Order: sequence, then C-alpha cells, then structure tokens
Amino acid sequence: MISNHSATRVSFLIAGALCLSPLVSSSVALLLGLFFALAIGNPYLPTTQSITPKLLQASVIGLGAGMNLEVVARVGLHGIGYTATGILLTTLIGLSIGYFLKLNKEVSLLVTMGTAICGGSAIAAVASTIRAKAPETSVALATVFFLNAMALLIFPALGHHFGLSETQFGLWSALAIHDTSSVVGSALAYGGKAVEVATTVKLVRALWIVPVCIAIGFFFRAGKKPARPWFILGFIAIAALVTFVPVLAAPGKIIYAIATRSLVLTLFLIGSNLSRASLQQVGMRPLIQGVTLWGIVASVTLLAIQAGFII
Repeated sequence: MISNHSATRVSFLIAGALCLSPLVSSSVALLLGLFFALAIGNPYLPTTQSITPKLLQASVIGLGAGMNLEVVARVGLHGIGYTATGILLTTLIGLSIGYFLKLNKEVSLLVTMGTAICGGSAIAAVASTIRAKAPETSVALATVFFLNAMALLIFPALGHHFGLSETQFGLWSALAIHDTSSVVGSALAYGGKAVEVATTVKLVRALWIVPVCIAIGFFFRAGKKPARPWFILGFIAIAALVTFVPVLAAPGKIIYAIATRSLVLTLFLIGSNLSRASLQQVGMRPLIQGVTLWGIVASVTLLAIQAGFII
C-alpha cells in the first residue's frame, strides 16, 4: 500500500515532468506549484529551493538561442527611441506606484520590469539578478499572468473598436501586452500582418532584458553586495553564436525550445517553494500596482499609435 507521503512525492514528480511537455503553459505550471505548496505540501522543498535559482539562470541563458541579433538590430534601430522612452517611463511610473502603495521594493521592481519589457521572462531574469525570494517572484508572476489572460480576451475587441489597422494592432500588442505568447495569441485573432509586426517588435523589446539586468545588477543592492548578473553574458553569447554561425541555427532552435520548457518547469518550482504566510505578507498590492501600471501603459501606447507618434 502506498503511503500519502509517497503518493505526494510521485505526484510532484509527475507534475514536474508534465511541465516539460507542451501540455502545460507557464501560468498553469505556476498554479500547479502553488497547489502543491498551499494544499498538499512540497515533498522536496530543500532540494527545489536549492536548484530553482540555478535552473532559472540556465533557462534565461538558453532563451538567447531564440534571438536573431541581425533582425533585432534592423528593427531595433527603427524603434529605439520610443522603445527606450517607453521602458524608462514605465519603470518610473511603476516604481512610483509601488512606492505609493508601500509595496516591497523587490516585488515592485519585478512587476514593473515585467510590464516594461516582456512579462515572465523579464521577471525571471530580474529576479535572478536581485536574488528575489520565492514569494516575491511568484506574486509578480501571478500578477503578470493574470493580466496576460485579460489581454487575450479584451485586446482584439478593443482593437476593432478603435479601428486599428493590423500593423497598428501588432505594435500595440507588442508594446502593451506582457508575455510574447499572449502577444502572439492576441495578434492571431486580428490577422497575419498583426502577428508578423507583433512578433518582431516583441523580439526586439525582449532584448532590453540585457542592459536592464546589467544596470539593475550594478545599482540594486541585494544585502551588502551588489549583484552581478553574469548569466546575462551567457544570454548574449548564445544569441551571437546562433546569429553569426549559420551551422548553429538549427541546434539553436532546439536549445531555445528546451530553455522555454525548463523555464516553465522553473515556474512550477517557484510556486512550489511558497508558503501561506509568505503570500499573506505580500497581499493584494502587487495586483493593484500591476493593473494600474498596465492600464496606463496600454492607454498611452494606444493614443501614441493613433496619433502617429509610434509607427
């Protein structure tokens, strides 16, 4: 007869394995982890707490294999002005909202960066850079995933309501929706040209993870010693290899696919490392910050596109 503890251990391993398959999305993985943490218990807690930061950094490095630096350079030069301005203003507004809400500064930074750049991937990279705790990372991720789901439902309808062209909608999706998957999903409901524009612009925006993490690593103090996000160099190196060594393009796609799934597994582990007490300490304020900041970014971006400031 199998004991309850043994059943929990087996169930945990099965859930982790499922996270490596396309059957489980990043948001579902986080929810699975939270379910184990809050309802059943994480039977491997010391182990998962130890390996999660390492797996997170390895996943971020692997994501670099999905970057074509030539495309990024070509498109990035066209939109570098409004992209840099948007990220800077979003950061200032987001951190101001967090300060006003008296939110934990790590959580505030994570939610802000997730909104400013590219959702879960940015949160994962910044969390590793500042050595954020599991509750801080999980709450920021949950906030972003909730807003991603909302975007899939409301963005296409709003785009049609405001009479946006496919190009305009692709731009708006890339600049105002957090995660790439939700950007593509929203654009798919609008048209092929919208998908092309949204995917390219989001790819460029995602690369801003690199300078942002480097800046945060040198200026954000985690304890007494400022963090050094050396794993970002790995991200750049693998992106450069895949871009400029043609024979590595095909293996790069495999590495990117593996990294994408390992990041989903990492989100499961992050969720499983939580506790009720840690979640209660954070409260609802991150969601208030995330919704407020997202509303501002989406509204201002839409107005700028309609006015022709962003093309």
